[in-house]
Amino acid sequence: MNEKHDEQQFLSTYDITQYERPSVAADMAIYTIAQESSSENFRKLPKQTLRILLVKRADHPFKDHWALPGGFCKPDEDVIETAFRELYEESHVKSAFLKPVGVFGEQGRDPRGWIISSTFMALVDATTTELKPGSDTREAKWFSIDLNISEPKKVLKKEDAKIQTVYEMTLTDDETGEKLTATVKEHKQFKNYHESVSYEIVKSDMLAFDHAKIILYTTLYLRQSVENDLKLGFDLMPEYFTLTELQTAFELILGKELITPNFRRKI
Repeated sequence: MNEKHDEQQFLSTYDITQYERPSVAADMAIYTIAQESSSENFRKLPKQTLRILLVKRADHPFKDHWALPGGFCKPDEDVIETAFRELYEESHVKSAFLKPVGVFGEQGRDPRGWIISSTFMALVDATTTELKPGSDTREAKWFSIDLNISEPKKVLKKEDAKIQTVYEMTLTDDETGEKLTATVKEHKQFKNYHESVSYEIVKSDMLAFDHAKIILYTTLYLRQSVENDLKLGFDLMPEYFTLTELQTAFELILGKELITPNFRRKI
């Protein structure tokens, strides 16, 4: 009883404003598999691409730049509740596979001040989404993702190892042909049997904040996740689909062709 009384007394006089506090936001990396709007050969199925949802900002900062959908946490919300709310507001999806993938709080990432982003990944079926801009955005569109990976540069020492990889990322709006480009360096260090990873934005064309880094990070995270858990691929599929369509989805995520007999045995 004394401990509880002491704690209550402590809390009654505790002043939380004596410490600097950040704003907390939730950003959403929402992925889908979608078909291109047109095909040159009507005898072939339209090409499919892995896509991510981006919104065009209506206000400063980064006005008219593209960004991941997201928003600030409300006082009565858990951060994952904010993520679900933003998911519905931007895509009209009420339920989806939703997973936290990282926290981004690097100084200077947002010119408005100290803002920490909890980033979530969602996988959705494009046929069930109804895109609509939020209150602070002009447009909401799917952009296909293309990654060009440079040959890693390795520095190997007795006590540690460092690997630097450069990713050239192109995001394309199939309807208008608009392209957003970014160059991001990945720095990996291996020391004492542990791996640490950081990302550096070299160039970012019309992508807001540090979202070029977040998009690369979540896309690589998605690749690793589906290799470890094949069930995730089903979240991108409609109610009825073929094994060929499912294999195509995995190939688009992993960025490589799969051997059909091996894939079907695994599934």
